[in-house]
Amino acid sequence: MTDLVIPAHLLPADGRFGCGPSRVRQGQVDALVAASRTLLGTSHRQAPVRSLVGSVRRGLAELLGAPEGWEVVLGNGGSTAFWDAAAFGLIERRSQHCAYGEFGAKFAKAAGAPWLSAPDVRTAPAGAAVGPEPVDGVDVYAWPHNETSTGVAAPVRRVAAEGALTVVDATSAAGGIAFDAAEADVYYFAPQKNLGSDGGLWFALCSPAALERVARIAASDRFIPEFLSLQAAVDNSRLEQTLNTPALSTLVLLDAQLRWMLEQGGLAWAAERTRTSSALLYDWAEATPWAQPFVTAPEDRSPVVVTIDFDGVDAAGVAAALRANGIVDTEPYRKLGRNQLRIGTFASVDPDDVASLIACIEHVVERTA
Repeated sequence: MTDLVIPAHLLPADGRFGCGPSRVRQGQVDALVAASRTLLGTSHRQAPVRSLVGSVRRGLAELLGAPEGWEVVLGNGGSTAFWDAAAFGLIERRSQHCAYGEFGAKFAKAAGAPWLSAPDVRTAPAGAAVGPEPVDGVDVYAWPHNETSTGVAAPVRRVAAEGALTVVDATSAAGGIAFDAAEADVYYFAPQKNLGSDGGLWFALCSPAALERVARIAASDRFIPEFLSLQAAVDNSRLEQTLNTPALSTLVLLDAQLRWMLEQGGLAWAAERTRTSSALLYDWAEATPWAQPFVTAPEDRSPVVVTIDFDGVDAAGVAAALRANGIVDTEPYRKLGRNQLRIGTFASVDPDDVASLIACIEHVVERTA
């Protein structure tokens, strides 16, 4: 199947549809090249890099619609580091986790720290969602806004539990799905998806209640490693820096993406763009005899990660043929093990490229099935 040549007129202008690291636009690359002469390889304690950090923090606050008093905090490491940091410095006694994919389950595992009560974990089978439920003694309610592994999205709504924090993983949602920032106390993410950046940093939009919780735990007698200290991240962020040297390339790419997104119309524009792209795929799958959306409930379907099951067609073979023609990263999530394609429709993906992708899939299937 990899010998099959797709006609050039069918190919998308950009063949990157990954759900791991996502498309990086040429404008971001140009910004990185320009920064190579002024920022890369310079001190993160000096004004130029701190100005960059400040620009990113302001851009994220504007894009995400930060309410008065909310702060953008950043720290070294990605989402995995944030889960451990939350176990040390955000959860007081016990947390509840909605786990319907890899990220939800991994945060739940990190919250099983010996100084905390065992987390309450609510699960759903792959391809479905489950919501939070108030439980006595729980002070953090956590779930993913978008589950990258399965293509399930869930609403961001504050849990009505006095004194508890609503903590939402937004790694594949931030910048691509509209939401009300006031509905979450912590909206955290790594910037590799809609925000078109690289790894090495986590970001979190934090409410005053979350900042107060972080400060209170930091002032207690709980042991907290400095690298995983959320209070250290808050303190350094207010100085427009990180505890250790930040990933400067990540910041440059992110800053360029934020400027582009805000110029286009901000989160409302980006959310409409991802909805348009994903709808093309969902509508096509529902109208195609040998394909169907993996997420059966329309209200649970992600606008930024589309998973399509195949019936009677070898999805792995289709993905291999696409890859041989320069259309890459449509393979399914490795641990899900389904006969499907997983397609990123993040904000940098042009809907016209999605339409071209569909034509290419049909071309491959018509000649190989």
